[in-house]
Amino acid sequence: MSKNPFLSDEVDHYVTETVTRETDIQKRLREETNRLPQRQMLTSADQMAFLAVLVRLTNAKRIIEIGTFTGYSALAMALALPDDGKIIACDISKEWTDIAKRYWLEAGVADKIDLRLAPAAETLATLEAESFDFAFIDADKAAYDGYYESVLKLLRPGGAIAFDNMLWGGAVADPSEQDTQTRALRNLNAKLRDDERVDACMLTIADGIMLVRKR
Repeated sequence: MSKNPFLSDEVDHYVTETVTRETDIQKRLREETNRLPQRQMLTSADQMAFLAVLVRLTNAKRIIEIGTFTGYSALAMALALPDDGKIIACDISKEWTDIAKRYWLEAGVADKIDLRLAPAAETLATLEAESFDFAFIDADKAAYDGYYESVLKLLRPGGAIAFDNMLWGGAVADPSEQDTQTRALRNLNAKLRDDERVDACMLTIADGIMLVRKR
């Protein structure tokens, strides 16, 4: 989601356009994506800056991304990686990721991003256990729990996972909202809160980021 639904337009604009660090290439990719009919799938500029800081804080070299869209998040994380870093980027859309590849190439990070065009569950099944430092999950919400269980096995102790859209526009806090995606996110929020395999924290950045650290 490109805009934090809990902030005024004025504050959101201030955060995005005034205090968030963004390269010219990142900004142009964000602006091109915002012209697409599916622009609501774009993650916010402040969220991408936050992910980049997390990559550096965790000294990540190996990242899994589930849900790449036009590559804005992968670009931000790739720019934060060391020269020998790598992102396994999972998506099923050639149309959207073709946009991503243009910007990755221009930014000089295309060699850091291994794009896998296949269902993410299939890609995750091919990866080596405990060989990743960080993961970003932003894809089909009903499948989040399955992604979590698969990614947790691949993550080293001390590694982190960031889940996007965990507030779902506030729907998770409304008991009358009982559609499949809302229930899946609500149930996962409760599971992560109680899961003794991880430390968990809900952040009200963008549409809600649940950040977990593998113990």
